[in-house]
Amino acid sequence: MNAPFDALMARIRACRLCESRLPLGCRPVLQASPRARLLIVSQAPGRRVHETGIPFDDPSGERLRGWLGIDSAVFHDAARVAIVPMGFCFPGTGRNGDLPPRPECAPTWHPRLLPRLERLRLTLAIGQYAQAGLLGEQRGRTLTETVQAWRQHLQRGVLPLPHPSPRNRLWLARNPWFERDLLPVLRARVADALAG
Repeated sequence: MNAPFDALMARIRACRLCESRLPLGCRPVLQASPRARLLIVSQAPGRRVHETGIPFDDPSGERLRGWLGIDSAVFHDAARVAIVPMGFCFPGTGRNGDLPPRPECAPTWHPRLLPRLERLRLTLAIGQYAQAGLLGEQRGRTLTETVQAWRQHLQRGVLPLPHPSPRNRLWLARNPWFERDLLPVLRARVADALAG
């Protein structure tokens, strides 16, 4: 028998599975409700999000909300938007930014949590780790190839996006089709998913 949803969320937030491998310790950051209509699957919380405990409470979140065309109140309403990263805790920093999400997290918790989000209308796969986890062999060889094939993936209810990090300014400059072609569709699909 499935545990009540609130009990599952409490278990996830109390998880200490990879505590010894995390530089700042465990602080699982996610939001979800069985009523959510939009699912955002991303990489893992950054240092600032680890400190606040609020998903995407950083410049990446500001850009992402701009892409989606929604404000912070809607974005942080778990009854509308579920935010379930591939890794729930800050993994630490490496030479080129944050380290990849810990490999234990998604296999442990996603199969227990994601099937409980039965009202989803749209899923966003943000960044290469989320795209690998959600799209598997259907993704392209690179993040750019995967995002360029967004129309195909959207037919299956998943929209791949680059990470909204300020570090990705160069990618956005090299791929003007993203803002021109994809963002208007993204905003319309998000509005439709959250309506009603």
